[in-house]
This record gives sequence, C-alpha cells and structure tokens, in this order.
Amino acid sequence: MKPKVLITRRIYPEAIEILNGHADIDYNNSDDGLAAEELLQRSKDKTAIAGPNGQRFGAELLDQLAGLKIIANIGVGFDNVDIAAATKKGILVSNTPDILTDTTADFAFALLMAAALRVAEADRYVREGKWLRGGVDLLAGLDIHHRTLGIFGLGRIGAAMARRGKGFAMRILYNDAQRASEALERELGARLVSKEELLRDADFISIHTPLNEGTRKLIGEPELRLMKKSAILVNTARGPVMDEAAVARALSEGWIAGAGLDVFEREPTVNADLLKLNNVVLAPHIASSSIDTRREMCVMAARNVLAALEGKRPPNLVNPAAWDSR
Repeated sequence: MKPKVLITRRIYPEAIEILNGHADIDYNNSDDGLAAEELLQRSKDKTAIAGPNGQRFGAELLDQLAGLKIIANIGVGFDNVDIAAATKKGILVSNTPDILTDTTADFAFALLMAAALRVAEADRYVREGKWLRGGVDLLAGLDIHHRTLGIFGLGRIGAAMARRGKGFAMRILYNDAQRASEALERELGARLVSKEELLRDADFISIHTPLNEGTRKLIGEPELRLMKKSAILVNTARGPVMDEAAVARALSEGWIAGAGLDVFEREPTVNADLLKLNNVVLAPHIASSSIDTRREMCVMAARNVLAALEGKRPPNLVNPAAWDSR
C-alpha cells in the first residue's frame, strides 16, 4: 500500500508529478486552506502533509496524528508549526529556503521604492482623474540613493536586501542577535549597531527577522517614535513582528513618512486604519511570488516529502533533533 500524502492547498502541478506514483495524494485543489476540523480529519491517516505555510499545526492537532512523518512547508517560515511538539513526536518539519531569497529581496526593495517615491499614490492620482496640471512638488517623494538602510535580521534575505541597497550607494546598518561574518560585513559595507541606533539613524528600515518570542512586536510605539519623521518602514517578514495599530497611528500622525507592508498580524485581515492611509503601500503576502520562484518552492517541498517517504533525511529539515531521535 502506498503512503498517503495530504496537500492542503493548490500548488504547481510539477510538484504533484514528483509525488505521483510514490503516494496516494489527497489534494485540496483550492486557494482556500482547510478549516481546523477538516484538516484534522484529512490528516489522520496521512504519512506526509505539504502545503503553503499558512496552515497551523499546534501541539493538540499533532498529538492526534499517529502516523505522520513529515510536514513540508512551502515557504521559508515555519512558525505555523509547533516545532517542539513535532520534534517530541518525531515528526520532521521542512521548509523551502534559498530559492526565494532574491525574489523576496526584490519585492522588499520594490516596496521601499514605491513607498519612498509614492508610486501607488501617483497611480491612484492618475486613475482618479486628478492630474489636471503639474507642479514643482507634485507628489514629491524621498530620494533613496546615498541614504541609510537599516536592516533587522541580516540572514539570507536581509543580506540580499543590503546588496540591493549597496547598488543605490546606501549606507548599511544592521541589527541581529548574532553578528555576521567579517567577510559578509566587508562585502556589504554593513555595520552592526544597537536596535536604538538603527532606529534613530536609518532613513529606511527593512525587517527580515523570523517570528519568535524575541521578535514579536519588535516594532511598536516606542520604536516608531525613535525613527526619523522622514523614515520609511518595510516589512516582508511576519506581521506580528510589528504592532500594526501602532504603525497605523505612526503613519497617520506623522511619526514616520511612510511604509511598505506585505505581511500583517491577522492575515488576511488588515488593520482598518491602514486601509485609509495614502502613505502606506500594501500587498497580500506575495514577496516571494514570482512564477519561477513559487514553482521551485513547490517542487522543493515535494522533494522533501519524497525523501521522508523513502526513509531519507529531507534536504531542508528545520528540526534535525526529530531525525536524530529515530
């Protein structure tokens, strides 16, 4: 009998083809995820589960999945899974790193530019028929070149963001729990600074940290009040890294100049006050969403599943202790 695999949401067909012949596939061919009760019922007899990382796997759910070997996230994040509980049960958890690095950094820098240069606002201005004459400061934005870029989290994506900033002759500051290598600091011209110095000195702040208890609400009212009034905030990491209500207030009251946000605290719900503002560019969590990258992410997840089904260590395992305990 073939092992059974649940795919929780629609993915690229190339990934399905990798698993065909190796498993019986229960495929939720929909862009809507599974409700909690349906997820439980469809997961109970499965050896593997794969899908975009919005589906939540808490300890209570994992306790009811006796035969599960692997949860293969399509995405670099894995905060949707209780890793400690999965590891205790010997359930492998994998993600899809590296291949989305440059695409995500491209999008983060696009948000930075759009917010600084008021691109979305200008688009609305033209579409609404407001462009009746010019003006010396019509929709004037902020220069990016030769400014200071502050990065929270100088991992793969943070470093790729810094390289883009370097291309605009930006000065690079970063804050991280661990210092980057001397070689990377030299390559990027990056300087490790305190959280407070980064907030005070940066013209543009881009968040690239994972979500954990140390980074939850990393940016709240105290941090926003430290930033320059001309500063732009960009978040393509995780929504709960920032206090969304505080960001909305900062934008509406002029504590900072603008923001570009791809992630939110309670997705797909967005703070109603943010939706009213012109000085924020909003996107629906699509920073890694190029055709090639999303296809490759799906394929990578399928290969992680296939490895687990064959008794091999998945190439992108995030909880090696679960493998070592076997």
